[in-house]
Order: sequence, then structure tokens, then C-alpha cells
Amino acid sequence: MSRHDGVLTINGGSSSVKCAIFSRGDPPVRVLRETVARDAASSLVDWLEREPAFANVGAVGHRVVHGMQHVEPELITGHLIDELRTMSAFVPEHLPGEIALIEAIRDRHPAMPQVACFDTAFHHRMPRVAKQIAVPRRLEAKGVQRYGFHGLSYAYLMQELERAAGGTVARGRVILAHLGGGASLAAVRDGQSIDTSMGFTPASGLVMGTRAGDVDPGLVAFLARSEGFTGEQFENMASHESGLLGVSETSSDMRELLEREATDVRAAEAIALFCYQARKWVGAFAAALGGLDTIVFS
Repeated sequence: MSRHDGVLTINGGSSSVKCAIFSRGDPPVRVLRETVARDAASSLVDWLEREPAFANVGAVGHRVVHGMQHVEPELITGHLIDELRTMSAFVPEHLPGEIALIEAIRDRHPAMPQVACFDTAFHHRMPRVAKQIAVPRRLEAKGVQRYGFHGLSYAYLMQELERAAGGTVARGRVILAHLGGGASLAAVRDGQSIDTSMGFTPASGLVMGTRAGDVDPGLVAFLARSEGFTGEQFENMASHESGLLGVSETSSDMRELLEREATDVRAAEAIALFCYQARKWVGAFAAALGGLDTIVFS
């Protein structure tokens, strides 16, 4: 690796940060990879600066969870950071931490270019009918629509599908399944996203590790009346105490639930619920695609 040819990539999640450094090449070569707990952003920079590979880094690429109308990677400027701050209300568990990472690197290495790659960009060409939410039209002006997420993962999966199976398959009717702690599916035709399970926020859609996914909005009012829930309490419950963890009462990790499936009815029910919902999404997307040629699991 020649000096300053390296690229640092940062994926700032809600609870952890994934980092990697790549040297220039075709394809690039990964020389460092690490996952660290979400903590003060300056601590992450301290750790990176102790790594010899960081001395060769000349640029930084950030996964930014929400871009709204930003649909291409962009050089990060003060103006873009201000825009991201205005978007923080859409994804308060992700964007503030991502902004903190950007600013920590900018403060310590002001000459180093940083680029934002937006997770929502992959879905920006979805048909309008797939983007609309059936609430009063005036809310659309405030940015209320279905955006979709996991876009960087989906873009990578489409590249790999074409590499592994050829362009004809990649341009067919494809369902991409990004199944992890956060889980979603996307319907892709002719290489373009036409629908996805996550919508206005990453909390919607398929049941996930600790997220409930889609729930009846009447549940919000019911819990407010019966339990005195505030909006923040409901959001915390639906995002951190629900999903596989809420149903199983033991774990958000599918591997652990599979080990308990035969002896713990709660684990078995959590697995069954996840699979049932995934099948429903696959069926709906196959109908929207007019058939199904390929499913890609990640």
C-alpha cells in the first residue's frame, strides 16, 4: 500500500461501529477490519490512529442511513452536515452517531476528504405508489413517505448476483433478503428496486431481532390509554424490546433460538413468526414483480 492510497470505511450502526481499511486495487484489498461498541466518536478515532494501516488512509467513506433526496455518494461538507442534522428526527438512533463520527474525523484530520454513501439511495426510483403512505397528503411535504433502507447492502448483492450468475439473471425478477438483527427484503426488476419491506424508518416491515416491524397504529393509542405509554416509551419498546426477543423472552439471535426450538415453545413461536412474515413478504413481492426468478439471501 503506497502512502495515502488507503480508504477507511465506517458503518455507524445504532449500537456498534464497523470499520475497515482497504488498499487500492481491483478489487480493493482489505487490510483491517474491526467492530467496536458504539461509544464516544473520539475514542474510535483514538483507536484508529494507533493502527499502523491508518497512516496510509487518504479518504473516508461513511454509510449514512438516511439521505432523503440525496441519491448519489457525496463529498461531505459543512452544508451537508447541517442537512443531516435536520434529518436526525427521522432516524434518531442512527444519524446523530454517524454525524459525530464524521465530525470527530474532520476535527482531527480536517484535510482528509470524507464521502457519505446513503442507505436510502438504492430505493429512490421505486414507483410513487410504493413510496406513498396513506396519511393526509400535507405530511408528504414534511418528508413522510416510504424510503427503504439497507440500500448499500442491496447494491452490493446486485453486483455479486451479476458476477456470480450473469447479467440476464441480475436483470430478472429478484427478491433480496437482508436477514440479520435488522431485517428487510427488497423486490428488484431490471436492476431497480420496485418495493421494499422497510418504509418510513428502519423499524418497519419484517419482524427483526428486537424490532416489532409493522404494527397496528391502534396499539399506540391502546398502550397510551391502558399503560400510560408516551411516544418515546412506545418507540423504545417497539425497537428494543420486541421482535424475536419480545416473543421468545430469551434472545434476539436466531442461532440461539434454533438451539432452543425443540425444547422452548417461545423460541419455536418466535422462529415460526419470523418465517411466516418472511413468506408473506416474498409472496407479496413476487406478485408485484409479476413472478419470481431469483432469491438472494444475505
